[in-house]
Amino acid sequence: MHAHDAPTTFPWRRSLLWAAAAIAVVALGLGTAIAVLRPWDGSPDVRPTPTATSPDTSARPADWSVHRPGIHLTPGENWMNDPQKPFLLDGVWHYYYLYNADYPDGNGTAWYHATSTDLVHWTDEGVAIDKYANGLGDIWTGTAVVDEKNTAGFGEGAVIALVTQQVDGVQRQSLFVSRDGGYRFESFEGNPVMDNPGVADWRDPRVFWDDAAGRWAMALAEHDRIGFYTSPNLRDWTYASDFVTTELGVLECPDLFPMAVDGDPDDVRWVLVAGANGAAEGKTTGTAYWVGEWDGERFTADGTGHQWMDHGPDFYAAVTWDDPRLDERDRLASRYSIGWMNNWAYADRFPTEDWYGGSDSLVRSITLDAAGGRATLRSTPAPGLDSVSGVPQDLEDAQLPDGGTVDVTVPASGAYRLRLDAASPAGELRVKVLTGDGSFATVGYDFESRSVFVTRDSDAVAGAMPETYREVRTAAVEPADGRMQLDIVVDAASIEVFAGGGRAALTMATFGTTGERGLELEAVREEVSISAASLTPLRVAPVERE
Repeated sequence: MHAHDAPTTFPWRRSLLWAAAAIAVVALGLGTAIAVLRPWDGSPDVRPTPTATSPDTSARPADWSVHRPGIHLTPGENWMNDPQKPFLLDGVWHYYYLYNADYPDGNGTAWYHATSTDLVHWTDEGVAIDKYANGLGDIWTGTAVVDEKNTAGFGEGAVIALVTQQVDGVQRQSLFVSRDGGYRFESFEGNPVMDNPGVADWRDPRVFWDDAAGRWAMALAEHDRIGFYTSPNLRDWTYASDFVTTELGVLECPDLFPMAVDGDPDDVRWVLVAGANGAAEGKTTGTAYWVGEWDGERFTADGTGHQWMDHGPDFYAAVTWDDPRLDERDRLASRYSIGWMNNWAYADRFPTEDWYGGSDSLVRSITLDAAGGRATLRSTPAPGLDSVSGVPQDLEDAQLPDGGTVDVTVPASGAYRLRLDAASPAGELRVKVLTGDGSFATVGYDFESRSVFVTRDSDAVAGAMPETYREVRTAAVEPADGRMQLDIVVDAASIEVFAGGGRAALTMATFGTTGERGLELEAVREEVSISAASLTPLRVAPVERE
């Protein structure tokens, strides 16, 4: 585990308003019932209780704990944190994350392995790189690559992992080799392949084949800068340059990759990503990025400053990757991304009991968009989510007055996707994700401040968490033609929001209790119109474990 600078805090907005509303209910497939959105007509009728009318085929396994997510990757037990960039071999994605089998009594992480063919359904493959096995300490973040050209001398197609090891406070880079396709790795006898030059923070090598230069390149987190190195063989590395940042704390988990702007292969930029601390900007730890150029040795930012891949509190140590099965044009047009849904300000405080450390985000599709005159990453749920999606159920359009609310009944599994368009002159839409004891988390859009927000100051564990946990998190997003599009994915212990067609993403872990879950939409200050709304039940996708 890595330590981070503590983020700053700022006060949360006023308490949420409540008002009664009448609703009509229609039964859906997958055992759900959903409210038809209609404005309150002032009648004194008691709000009806929605009821399911068909078997719930999305039900959670009976032996699962209340916080076990249905569509997000978690270990069966013990501790997880940083994701590692997946690679594809023979049609199978190989993915790793940091894992501590000795938590909470012992320290140190290993690489834990999971495989998938669709990036939604996962198979547990066990530990791939053991900690404390070669005298250089435990295993931190790094990169696994398929050495198709046998540059390292271990055979064509060998899987090579470059990772940080830490012992006695000294961080070094080591090489591990897998000859069975990435299931088990052996330590290279020449480790470390990069010895520490005498600095405290020197970690998380992100390695890729630089086709234009005909060699390997590495981005390495070095306190307030990213160092760049090159190698012909993954074993011998030469320093090339660095990229220095300011007011973003200790950087971690860098990434560097090309993307075509608006899918245009004649307009390719490079994107540099790093885990960073946004305290100076009123944010928490998250994933920052810069757009610029890479000449094989040096990254030069375009001068527009850094941006954030996600504006929520819980999207850290993110990795990206492309699909090598696509042609070059499509590989440049879109990539995948995944992040760790947790925050070092409260990483070990989540109320789970059968495993710890939170979970991974959904796998996302990212594109580089030039709208507004600034190249910006857009994030949306990857298409693989369709494999667990039920039939979308449309909701009727509605005009909610100030204080008007409407209830939506959700699947018993607690996993679903709500999509809607909202419009208002200067009002605010609040979407409350409710749990059994009346606790809730909130997603919203404020038409006055032109910002989307998330907060969990009223969830079941907020009172026992640090102040950072209770703060509102916002992202500025301009409406399109006066309307704001929200795409909200809810699971047992998380909410992921994609606003304005992915122009902003906000990821937030949140915890409720046992009992019936629900959803409430509320208009605040002025009337809010809702249209093009639908709710899609999401089937549980348990990790396959022996």
